Parts: sequence; structure tokens; C-alpha cells
Amino acid sequence: MVTFLPSRPGRLADVPSFARAIGGAESNVACVLAAAGHRVRWVSRVGADGFGDHLVAAIAAHGVDTGHVARDPHRPTGIYFRTAGERATGADGEEPDAAEVVYYRAGSAASAMTPDSPGPAALDGTRVLHLTGITAALSDSCLAVLRTLTRRTPDRPLVSFDVNYRVGLWQGRPQGPETLLDLARGADVVFVGEDEAAAAWDLHGPEAIRAALPEPAVLVVKQGSEGVTVLHREATDGAHPGTAPGAPAGADTPAGAGADTPAADTRTYAPALTVDVVASVGAGDAFAAGFLSGTLRGLPVFDRIRHGHLMAAAALTVPGDLAGPPPRPLADRLAALPAGDWGRLRLGPGWTTGLHDTRVEVPQT
Repeated sequence: MVTFLPSRPGRLADVPSFARAIGGAESNVACVLAAAGHRVRWVSRVGADGFGDHLVAAIAAHGVDTGHVARDPHRPTGIYFRTAGERATGADGEEPDAAEVVYYRAGSAASAMTPDSPGPAALDGTRVLHLTGITAALSDSCLAVLRTLTRRTPDRPLVSFDVNYRVGLWQGRPQGPETLLDLARGADVVFVGEDEAAAAWDLHGPEAIRAALPEPAVLVVKQGSEGVTVLHREATDGAHPGTAPGAPAGADTPAGAGADTPAADTRTYAPALTVDVVASVGAGDAFAAGFLSGTLRGLPVFDRIRHGHLMAAAALTVPGDLAGPPPRPLADRLAALPAGDWGRLRLGPGWTTGLHDTRVEVPQT
């Protein structure tokens, strides 16, 4: 989508002007992964209009392959407006500064995607396929796309699914939470916030969420400023699930159809960083990108979480949805810090470019 960011804090009714940017959970992940040095393809559908031109050009400028983005001459590109603050989840006791978000996506080009478009060639050579629940909410045909892609087949890539429960997109469709749970069960790696699991499914805590989602080999539970807990299983042959085919020798192997019967869960927790937050929107997508980057590199689960935290910290310290990730050497050095040094880090605007003091000496390796 094209997103419009407010020129100043306040209610939508009071904001006098907006700045144009790009947004969308899947495209955010694609852009961050590409900036982190991975080959990435974004598959979508936009209008044959100026906003569509802008989206395709801007996402391609991040190094993303946009060759499989279809242009629709009959439907517009989706847009949305938001205020500053967190996106609303609908959870009880939600903070009063939750952002106002207004979507104009009904009848958009993306909502017209079907399981037959853009076709199997779009997935050629794919190691990881990342999907979100936002796409499933756009239309019945988009939901059919998600159901097709989360169907377990022997030759599919590793499937990553971010629940991304958005109350506004499911209004009038009470089956939304159940639909998202069903889609998550078909994935290999699932990202879900503890708050959205409570709002959507009345599930509280990683173990309760795991009980409802036993199928994915890797369950990533985001616990806000506290940290992230990952419940993951190892196959009986000793290989770790949750890594894409073609990862480096000794790396984890893909979990999915054909995997051996999994053993019990391993629980891995990594605390979040202290961050001087500018805006929170986009942090979840950035975390997913960091975790998937570590997955593609065959890193241990603990390191994947830390790379997710670092990518999220980059997004939290800029006003828009997207931020350039830290250079890989810097991210690797920070991810390798002892627990005490990690806990003393404080990251603010400019930290990814060396313009901000991270408040701790980073050891050189």
C-alpha cells in the first residue's frame, strides 16, 4: 500500500497534512531482507495508477525483485492513513494512545489476487515464502491464495506466517480469528504477538499459544518490550527445523511436509533491547525480517531472535514503516554480546549508521 504519515501528532480529524510513504507488512519484510543482503522477490498486485508506479519503483529501489507484481487497469492501489502510536489490536486494556488507522483497500488491485495469479513461476527458486494474515483479510479470493500457499505439499518452500491480526480489516467478519489460527497451523514458522493472541484467540502466554498451534515447527511469540520467546522442535534425525533449503552446511534443515516426527519443544528466550522509540509501526515486520535473515544464514535460534531485535530497533528509531538495517558486521557483533552488555545497550536514532552512541563498547571480532 501507499501509506500517509501525519505531519504532526493528533487525531486524524486534526492532522492538517500527510507525507506519502510505502507500507504493507509483506513489502516491509521484503525491503528489509533485501537491504540485509538477501535475494528477495515481492509478489503482489497494484493498480495501473500513479500510486502503483510509486510503490513498484520504491520497493525495487530497496533491491527487491518486482518482476512478478501485476498491474490492474480496473482497480486502484490500496492506501491507508494513520496517526502516530501503536496499531490497535482490540485487546482489553489497550493503551489509550493506540493509533487511528483508516484503510482504503476494498476493491483494491491486491484484493483481486487469486490462487491462479501470479502463477507458480513466481515461486521458482524460493527458499522461504513469507505470508501474513493481512492479505487473508482483504477478500475471499485472497484468503483462497493463503489457503493454497499454506497447504502442506512435499515440494513447497519453508512457509513463514505472521498472524498480523488487524481488527479493522476483519470488521463484520467474525470468523477472522479462527481463519488466522487455521492458516497459522499450515505454516512452518509462525510469528504472533502475545497481545494479538490474547485479542484474537483469548490465549495468554507462549505455552497456551503453542497448545493451540502444535503444527508449526517454530513458534515465535513476541512479548513487546520484554522480549521474544521461541518454541521450536528438533526433528528426530537431529536436524533443526525452520531453516530454508540451501542453507550453509551444518545449518538447520527445513520443517514441513516429509520431515521426521518432531521431538518435544525447546524454549529459547532473548530479552528485547532498550530503544529510544520514534515510532512503533513497522517494528514487527522488521523483527520478522531479522529472524528470517538469521534463518537463511543457518544461525542458532537465540541469534535469530537477537537479529530480529536489532532489525526491530532500526525500525523503532525512524518515523516511517521502513528503516535501513544495521550493516551485517555491526549486527553480528551486537548479536554476539554477552548478556550483560546486551542489557546495557541503548539504541536511538542514527544508531545503524554510527551517528548515535550505543552506550556500550562493541567488541571487534
